[in-house]
Amino acid sequence: MLQPPHSSLQVAAVPAQRVPARDQDAPWHTEAVCRRDEAGLFFAPSKEPTAARLSREEAAKRVCARCPVMVECREHALLQPEPYGVWGGLTAAERRVVLARRRRRDMELKKAARTTSRIAQAG
Repeated sequence: MLQPPHSSLQVAAVPAQRVPARDQDAPWHTEAVCRRDEAGLFFAPSKEPTAARLSREEAAKRVCARCPVMVECREHALLQPEPYGVWGGLTAAERRVVLARRRRRDMELKKAARTTSRIAQAG
């Protein structure tokens, strides 16, 4: 995922690999399984047909599912936010949904905090 996208498209099952314990001082992306895979699996070529995109994204998600740093990758993509590709097992569209839910939750929490504060002040 950290490599630039290109036009080759490979959709193949990736065999499970054992990943050694993570060095806590190394950046999270050094342990990313996708660093060993074809970047084209994680980024769409231009004018990709829908069926090919869905198949490619599912193959990328299978790689993400066995990655020891999937959560760190996902949070990176959500905080940046990364506009393209599969990151942490989520497509760009899925990340937009997560971000919208987080914004809505944060607004509800702030509203609840204001209400609680007003009630405490009035009491």
